[in-house]
Amino acid sequence: MSEFSIVWDSLVDWLANGMADAAWWQIVLYTLALTHITIASVTIFLHRSQAHRALDLHPAVAHFFRFWLWMTTGMVTKEWVAIHRKHHAKCEREEDPHSPQVFGIRKVLLEGSELYRAEAKNQETLAKYGHNTPDDWIERHLYSRYTWQGVGLMLIINLALFGAVGLTVWAVQMLWIPVTAAGIINGIGHYWGYRNFEAADASTNIFPWGIVIGGEELHNNHHTYPTSAKLSVKKYEFDIGWLYIRTLELLGLAKVRKVPPMLKLGEVRPVPDAHTLEAIVAHRYELMARYGRALKAACRDELRALKDAGAENTAKWRQLRLAKRWLHRDEDRIPSHLREQIAHACAHSPALAKLVAMRAELRQLWTRTNVSAEQLVADLQAWCKRAEESGIAALQDFALKIKAAQPVRA
Repeated sequence: MSEFSIVWDSLVDWLANGMADAAWWQIVLYTLALTHITIASVTIFLHRSQAHRALDLHPAVAHFFRFWLWMTTGMVTKEWVAIHRKHHAKCEREEDPHSPQVFGIRKVLLEGSELYRAEAKNQETLAKYGHNTPDDWIERHLYSRYTWQGVGLMLIINLALFGAVGLTVWAVQMLWIPVTAAGIINGIGHYWGYRNFEAADASTNIFPWGIVIGGEELHNNHHTYPTSAKLSVKKYEFDIGWLYIRTLELLGLAKVRKVPPMLKLGEVRPVPDAHTLEAIVAHRYELMARYGRALKAACRDELRALKDAGAENTAKWRQLRLAKRWLHRDEDRIPSHLREQIAHACAHSPALAKLVAMRAELRQLWTRTNVSAEQLVADLQAWCKRAEESGIAALQDFALKIKAAQPVRA
């Protein structure tokens, strides 16, 4: 056999099998493992630690994430952080870098990475929102300066390990963040899903199990409590990113700064005071979620009464079913073409109308910015008094919860 034949056979063998000579399922597991590490790096380092300062990472851990993201995404920390902070500051307004409410869901899903790259060129965004991000020698001279050399190194590694198939593995790695983060989270996470809280934007939780995208699936929770290191808030929700953070914390490699505040009920005060006001403002999202459940229960009672009276599937029935879906939402979040039907549903039920009206009044305690604290306390006292005198069990029970609410203590 000639020397050329030996070299040719070796080249063909390498292209077919690579150095690892791995089975197809081993290549799949390798790809899933590496893309998951990339997701974990984005959610733990870029998002929760850098953008929102929800936790501090040990320098060795933080640098591993920087190195990994350089190799697997080519993203620059300062650019990503600045764009994300601007997204929160300008959420779903014209200046939002990637809102489906502004650009449309199709564009964000299919061209999310293009929107990111366009905003990364905006020096004003970087200067205003990119502060306190890594600016050491290696960042300036390698990670930020030679962004494509890292992903090039990853390509070489994959080709060496798996031969020609390594190119496919690399392509999946390069698409993983543009598809999952730039597309799914920035797109679907502001368009479709369920909401635990009435955050000021259209953010949604895509699934209650945040595994595939590192916990970022719980996007409504995040927009409600953006500085929290933990994205899950309900017992049935799971945030795998939080599992990794807790593991790092137990190993002394991370320190959590903040988690979502939990409403605690203590002794019922005879009259709400400044401490009560502090408590309900701090826990306003959770309180309004509880109020929303009370509204839904009232709608269910009305629907049950209609069914017992044989009025099922009438116009009133249909309006109440529609109201049950939307009454717990802020008025500006209810589609304009549905508001008249929902108003008709409330008109047929004095109790439901009272619940809706008092929800709007309660919300004003934290949405009005031109009122003194003393006036807000007086308004809260008046609200509780009207609730207790309403004769509506749901309102009376809610007034007791408000008077028992405990303020947040550091």
